[in-house]
Amino acid sequence: MWTTPRDLKRQLERFWERAELLREAVNSQSLFPLKLTIKGPGSADITDRFEVVRAWVSELVAGFPFRIEWQEVRHRVQGMQRLPVSAWIDSRDDAIRWIGKRRDWERFSAMLEVTRREHPALLPWFNKRPFQALGLAEEWPKLLSVVEWLKVHPRPGIYLRQVDIPGVHSKFLESHRPVLAELLDLSLPADCVDLTKTGMSRFSVRYGFLEKPVRIRFRILDSDIQVLQGISYPDITLDADSFSHLKLDVRRVFITENETNFLAFPHVPDSIIVFGSGYGWEALAKVHWLERCEVYYWGDIDTHGFAILDQLRKYFPHVTSLLMDRATLHACSKLWGVEDKPQRIDLHRLTREEHDLYNDLRDNRIRESLRLEQEHIGFDWVCTRLDSLH
Repeated sequence: MWTTPRDLKRQLERFWERAELLREAVNSQSLFPLKLTIKGPGSADITDRFEVVRAWVSELVAGFPFRIEWQEVRHRVQGMQRLPVSAWIDSRDDAIRWIGKRRDWERFSAMLEVTRREHPALLPWFNKRPFQALGLAEEWPKLLSVVEWLKVHPRPGIYLRQVDIPGVHSKFLESHRPVLAELLDLSLPADCVDLTKTGMSRFSVRYGFLEKPVRIRFRILDSDIQVLQGISYPDITLDADSFSHLKLDVRRVFITENETNFLAFPHVPDSIIVFGSGYGWEALAKVHWLERCEVYYWGDIDTHGFAILDQLRKYFPHVTSLLMDRATLHACSKLWGVEDKPQRIDLHRLTREEHDLYNDLRDNRIRESLRLEQEHIGFDWVCTRLDSLH
C-alpha cells in the first residue's frame, strides 16, 4: 500500500515513542531535518491507475508540515512524471505540533532547563528515563528539593520523618524512594553513599538516615529466668540492639517461624524461644551471646524451610534443626501440603541428612512440591522430641 500522510505521522510518532525526540533535547544533538520514508506507486500503477496516483500525490502535498523530496520518472505512456520519494520534517517544532505533543514537550523542556541549570549531574538520568521524567513533572521540584537538601546535609543521621523541607513530607520521600535512589546516586559525592546497602528496604541506611529498629520477639520458657520481676514466662519484644545486650542465664534458644507454635511452645528449663523472621537474620547476627547457647531452628519441612536454615547457619554455624527430619515428615503424612514455587538452588550449610531430604523435596522424589508446615505437627510429637534433648 502507498504511504499516506497518516503513515508518515505514524513514522514520526515512533520517534516519540522511542523517546528519540526527548533524548535529542537532553543531548543537544538535533535530529532535524528528519527524513521519513515514502512507498509509492510503481510503473504499472501509473499506467493502469493514473488518476488514483494523481490523487495520492495531491493528498501528500495538501498542507501537511513536511517537505516533499521528488524524483522524476520517465514513463513510456505518461511521459515524464514527478513522484514523491521521501518527506522531510525540517524542525522539531513542526514535528511536536504535528503529533500533538506540544504540552508534553514544554513540560519536559522546563524540567530539563531547571535541571541543567541547578543539578547537571542528573542529566544522564533524563537520557536514561525520559518518559519517567515526564511522568514526574509535577513532583520534579520536590524531588530536586530533596536532592539539594541531601547535598547540603549529607548522611544526616536522622529518620526520614525528621527531614524538614518546605512542601515535602516524609510520605513523599517514602513513596518516591526508587527514583530518589537513582538521583542521589548521581548527585551525591561517593563517600556519602553506602554502596553495600542495596534495595529499597535499605534506602535509609544507604544515604545515612536512621533505620527503624528491627524488633525481636521472644518468650521465656523457664520461670527461674527472671527478666521482669514477678512475671513468669513473659512474652517480650525488644529492639535488636537491646536484645543483643541482654544478660540471660539460658542454655538453649529455640527459633520458630510460626506464631502459634511460638506462643504454645512448651516450657523448657534454661530456655527461651524466638519468633523468627524468615530470611532476615541480620538482626540476630549481632547477638553474640547466642554463640554460647544451643540454638535450635524449627521451620517448615519444605525447600524454603531448609533455605532459611541454611541462611541462619551463615551467622550461627552451630544451629541444630528441630523437627525437620524424615521421621517427622512421614509421621505427619496425612497433613502434607503443596509448596508454592519451591527453591531450586544448591544449599551448602546443611548436614548430610538435611541435604538428602532437601534434595528429595527439591527434585520431587517423594511427591511433587511436597511440604509439611510446622503448625501441622502435633504437640505430643513436639514434646517427645524436646524430652529427648539432653
